[in-house]
Formats: sequence, structure tokens, C-alpha cells
Amino acid sequence: MAETILDTIAPEVAADDAPDPAVPVGLSGASLTTLAAGLALAACSGGGAGGTGASAGGSPTPTPATPTPTPIAAAAASRFLGQATMGATKGEIASVQSLGFDGWITQQFAQPRATSHWDWLVANGYNVAANINNTAGFDPTMWRQMIAEPDQLRQRVGIALSEMLVVGIDGLTLNWKQFAGAAYFDVLLDNAFGNFRTLLGAITTNAAMASFLTFLGNKKANTATGSQPDENYARELMQLFTLGLYQLNPDGSVKTSGGKPLETYTPADVSGLARVFTGLNLASSVSTTPDRHRAPLVMTASQHESGASSFLGTTIPAGTEGMAAVNLALDAIFAHSNVPPFVSKQLIQRMVTSNPSPAYVARVAAVFANNGAGVRGDMKAVIRAILLDAEARDVTAVTGTNTGKLREPVLRLTGWARAFSASSPSNAWTIGDTSSSSTRLAQSIGHSVTVFNFFRPGYTPANTAISAAGLVAPEFQITNELSVVAYINYMQALIANGTGDFKADYSTILTLAGDSQALVDEVNLVLANGQLSSATIAAIKGAVDSIANTGATGPSNRVMTAILLTMASPDYLTFR
Repeated sequence: MAETILDTIAPEVAADDAPDPAVPVGLSGASLTTLAAGLALAACSGGGAGGTGASAGGSPTPTPATPTPTPIAAAAASRFLGQATMGATKGEIASVQSLGFDGWITQQFAQPRATSHWDWLVANGYNVAANINNTAGFDPTMWRQMIAEPDQLRQRVGIALSEMLVVGIDGLTLNWKQFAGAAYFDVLLDNAFGNFRTLLGAITTNAAMASFLTFLGNKKANTATGSQPDENYARELMQLFTLGLYQLNPDGSVKTSGGKPLETYTPADVSGLARVFTGLNLASSVSTTPDRHRAPLVMTASQHESGASSFLGTTIPAGTEGMAAVNLALDAIFAHSNVPPFVSKQLIQRMVTSNPSPAYVARVAAVFANNGAGVRGDMKAVIRAILLDAEARDVTAVTGTNTGKLREPVLRLTGWARAFSASSPSNAWTIGDTSSSSTRLAQSIGHSVTVFNFFRPGYTPANTAISAAGLVAPEFQITNELSVVAYINYMQALIANGTGDFKADYSTILTLAGDSQALVDEVNLVLANGQLSSATIAAIKGAVDSIANTGATGPSNRVMTAILLTMASPDYLTFR
């Protein structure tokens, strides 16, 4: 029966693929094409309501009555939480229904961080000498916050920022890597609801970023030896963090001349900007504790380039103090016209849809440029604009062929954990690094090998309907036959047994085990955000019905089958 159901959910198994006995039957040949079918194509209007709002005659327009707020359906609330959190829960669904979308966002903005990553590591004893040269504690604190902390909007935005402003702790050349990584993620989370310009300053003076992009201890040019300042950060700050390679229109489309895209910057701009990021060093030479990795970098005047630095049409005068020069450079970049559409589009991609319409990008970019009170880079205003936009809230998007995104593997795990109250009573959170594409998720937050993240925002899988339609699907860059099988195998074991004392609590949903329809409907609502098709629901229900609801394991097997088959279905994997 399992083979029949899984083949129904994932139908495009290669005919000549022999089943691997280590893999659940029916999934051994799961292909990229199978998943790609859930993301593909056609263009959506992205428009709004028609009409001009003006009356044709000279009579004054009557003042309309205040409309009664439309109740938010549970599925719509869950879908919203699929965009705004690390996973829906029954409690959060009820909260959205009670407060409304805007009210829930306001409540989340008001929530302070309960515990920083740094403070959690200290409180749990990771700052001992034995950990000076390892990463112990980093993964536990990351998973714990994503799953258990109540400031879920902050967590989701922080993860989105971490995939734009990338640091991978395994590539750090520092000791106390877990603390350096914790301090960096604390910067992202602490500034997630602040101003993007402030965030740029914070990452520029962060030890982990300086180590990862090799500008820590960067020195001015030496005419005697011919050495030049390291250009790594200057290049990636422009290319990946703020501007992109090509000049953009306000809607994110590329400006062209003679049919060719206009470049944003030149090699000379990179060299000129690199001169600014010289002289930045750790605040302390004391390495026996991790404390210096939390403090902002300091400027060493003797290492900083004292001559004029020119880039992007801006010149920082000779003799400008080092930190002042850094701030002037960041101000100039922040003021660039590319920043609003470049940053806004990537945040939309990480939270809502891989292929936002130009109109959607333009609306959010306009808020980034001016929050309505003359403030540029107001993250709260940008986040609200992203999540409340008509294109994000349009419930008919679930049937669209070019809307939505492939769920990131990490979000699949955290979504399951939050839906079914997974916890770690000992506070060990032994999930670990899930980067392996052959045995785990092919993704683990904070473990990207390069500054380009696990996947690029412009990636499209070759020779698919997605690429043929001119669309992108970033998460497919880490998706292939091997990673799909690894994901299912890994989640099958995690759903059933957890890892260490990190386990789900199925006590509530077990009360539905005897009613297969109610069981599948509940899993659909909380885990799949109400997005399973009727055919998929019927297929999963059939699998559940094939398991007797008797004996010591019958009910739990029915529950875990419903969960696993949901997480294996294209309807779940392609979030819309």
C-alpha cells in the first residue's frame, strides 16, 4: 500500500530506477522533474482592483460605511504563518484569526528577544576552554531559537537576512567560532526590525563577517611591496548585499542600453571602495575568552588608507578618519537607487514567492525608499509591506502556476517541529549540522560554505518548465534525486524517533488517529498550511486507512504516516 500511495503523490519516478532497499519504497527515483512540476509557470497579472476612484458626475461621492472585517479562515491564517514564521501552530493560527494579519505583525514587532544566542551559549556553559577551537553549541542555539522562541516573525526575517548577508561559521579563521557565529546572528536578529543602514554598519564591524570575507586586519597599500587592500568585502557588499551586478529600475527589472544590461559598478569602484575597509581589527587581543567576538571592530589608524577613495561617483576626501570613512561609504551605498528593489525582491523571495511580479517589487521598494514619514530602509515598514501586499495575501495564488516557492529544507524541519510541539527537555537540541545532501537536508542555517548562500536568488533549474518560462526557483539549486531521498529518509527517522531527547509531542493529534479524514485535515492545516489538494488528501487518507487503529502502535503509525506522506508531497513542498 505504501508504494501505491507514494507513487500517487510523486508520480514521475524514472522507469529504469531500481528501488534502493534503504529508501522508502516509491521514493528511490524521486526526481527533480517531480518537484519542478509543482513550481512551474505562466505569468500572473499581479494587478489590483480596477477603477479610478473618481465619480463620473459632479455629485459628491457618498462616504462609504465602515466595512465589517472579513473573518480570517484558519487555512488563510496558516498560509500567512507559512510566510511569516518558522512554522505554524494551532495557537498562532488562532492568534492571527483573532488579531488580523496587521494586528499579529504589530504584536510580533512589540516582542523583545527572550534570549540572545550569545547569552544562551554562556548560560549553558559553552564558554569553557575545551570549546575554544570547535563549534560546540552553535547548532543547538540556532535550532532552539528557530523552533521554540515566540518572536517568530523576527526569527523568519533573521533567517532571510542570513541568506542575503551570508556568514558560514565553518569558514571562519577565528577561535570560539560558535560565539563568533552567535554574535553575527544576534546582529541580524537584533536589527531585523530596525533600519537597513544600521544593519549594514553592524555587519561591517562584526568579527565573523570580517573573518569570513577576509577584511579583518586589512591593510592599506604598500608601495614598497606592491600589496593592495583586500577587495573581498568591497566586492560582495556591492554585488550580494546591496546593489547587484546590474542597474535596476524601481520594480527590480534590469536597466539596459542597446539591449545590454548596464553594470552597477566597475573594477575601479571595487578597488576604490576596498581602500575604505582597511584598518579594521578585533577590539581586544585576549583570546582566552570569546568576548572580543561580540564587540564591534575598532579602527587601527596606521593600517587605514589615508588618501582619497573614489567609488560609485563618490569620493571620500584624503585624511578622513577611518571609521568616519567607513560610515560615509556605507551612506553612499545605502543611498544608491538599486538598494530598495534589490533588497526588497530578495526578502520577498525568501518569505513569499520566488517570482514576485514587478508591481509587487515596486510597491515594496517604494516603502523601502520612503516609509511614508521620509525614512529610508525602515525594516518594519518593509516587512509589513511584503506580508500585507495583495499579491502575498491573495488566496487564489495557491492555484497559480508561477506563484510560490519551494519550501527550504530547514523550514520543513522547523515547520514539523513547531506543528507538533517538538522540544528538548535537556536543552541539548541535538539536531546538529544538517548540510549533508546525502543523509540530511542539504541545508543548515549558518553553515553555508560560501558567501553565495546554499542557493542563489536568480537560480533556475536547467531544462525544466521553470527555465523555459523564464522563472527562477532558488531552492532547486540544492535539490536533486539524492537530496530528495535523503530528506525523506531523514525526516522519516526524525518524525518517528526524534534525535536524542529532541522529540515531537503527538499527544494532541493522536486523539484524531481513529478518524482518518480529521487526522489528514489537521495535518494539512497546521503543517501544510491548508495547501494539500483534494487528490493528495485522498491519497494520504487511503494510506492511513490501510493501517489498523489498534494495538500499541496502530494510532501512532497512522499519525506518522499522515505526517510523512504530507511532507513528501509536491503540494507541501511547493508553498504558495
